[in-house]
Amino acid sequence: MSGSVQGFSRRAVLGGAGAGLAAGATAGVLGGRAAATPAASAPPALGRTAVPFHGTHQAGILQPQQARVQLAAFDLTGGDRSALRQLMKRWSDTAARLTRGEPAGDHENQIATDAGPCALTVTFGFGSSLFDRIGLTAQRPPALAPLPAFPEDALDRARSDGDLWVQIGADDALVAFHALRVLQQQAAGTASLRWQMSGFSRTPGATDRAMTGRNLMGQVDGTNNPKPDTPDFAAKVFTDGPGWSAGGSYVVFRRIRMLLDNWENLPTDRQERVIGRRKSDGAPLSGGTESTPVDLAKQNPDGILAIPADAHIRVAAPASNGGAAMLRRGFSYQDGLLPDGSLDAGLLFLAFQADPARGFVPVQRRLARGDSLSRFLRHEASGLYVVPPGAAEGGYVGQGLLDG
Repeated sequence: MSGSVQGFSRRAVLGGAGAGLAAGATAGVLGGRAAATPAASAPPALGRTAVPFHGTHQAGILQPQQARVQLAAFDLTGGDRSALRQLMKRWSDTAARLTRGEPAGDHENQIATDAGPCALTVTFGFGSSLFDRIGLTAQRPPALAPLPAFPEDALDRARSDGDLWVQIGADDALVAFHALRVLQQQAAGTASLRWQMSGFSRTPGATDRAMTGRNLMGQVDGTNNPKPDTPDFAAKVFTDGPGWSAGGSYVVFRRIRMLLDNWENLPTDRQERVIGRRKSDGAPLSGGTESTPVDLAKQNPDGILAIPADAHIRVAAPASNGGAAMLRRGFSYQDGLLPDGSLDAGLLFLAFQADPARGFVPVQRRLARGDSLSRFLRHEASGLYVVPPGAAEGGYVGQGLLDG
């Protein structure tokens, strides 16, 4: 079983969806679960679910949302292209072992002993700075150009960017932490940890039926994410054409703090108008159920737009952004209190796309100008990485670049 688009639908029946923000606003992961498990069928044990590491695309893009995530970026500290090649070989071999539920081998520390694979996925990306460090500037894809500055960004560069990016998802917190710790130990002497963040989503099986998840604002979150069965899905998410990155993707990372004290002081009907959906069930204010297409032209009897002009779902809609779309796969986070006593919580936003200049950038520019949700959010960290295609059995992630 590979990580290809064609292989997604069968796995999605067993998986769940999590929270995500569309470039700093509400949207989710793969549009929710693909189908509900029949009531008479017992779901598979969480620990036994395994996702193969090898495949056409890297795992961790198309798979259903896991309950936990570890995100990290590393900077090269020594060595050259040859040293990076050896590191990626080691990391790829380790990831393949761990996703099968086997010990890591090198630097195994027994943190996850007794646990199964728990739907573990390990996804690798390369930052723009990496290509200069290893002398492959000419091989840097044009789409990896730095993201522009957006109004009201408050980015902490120490928690942004990085030469190497890792996304580790699992349905068990110890399994996810174990994988990151092993990779960090194996990188010693070649790359050092630049930043690390932990996130969470709804645990599969926590609801009595398959449902779209909610974010920390309490909103049903993920209804309008692009679906893998649409004809243009692959073209929006994966790259084509010649070159080592063909079949890969680009991921935008943003740490987005939610001003929950301010948000929770709004009455529910006002929150709904900010988003454009009912909070109870995620249905658009233009009518219907959660899955009903949004009618942006719908007016109330008094002639006022049912979906306000600055509502998030209007401003973020593909129809409002020249068809721009991304596959969002975000996780919530909560990191205690800030010095002023406010909650440090929000979203670890991830969006996979074929070209950030045609996906994230135009959508975020529009959101920054006219989305009423923006005043309840703070973008505090950012990164853009090229995600190489998946590795074949016996190969490693990034082989097309580093062996070329």
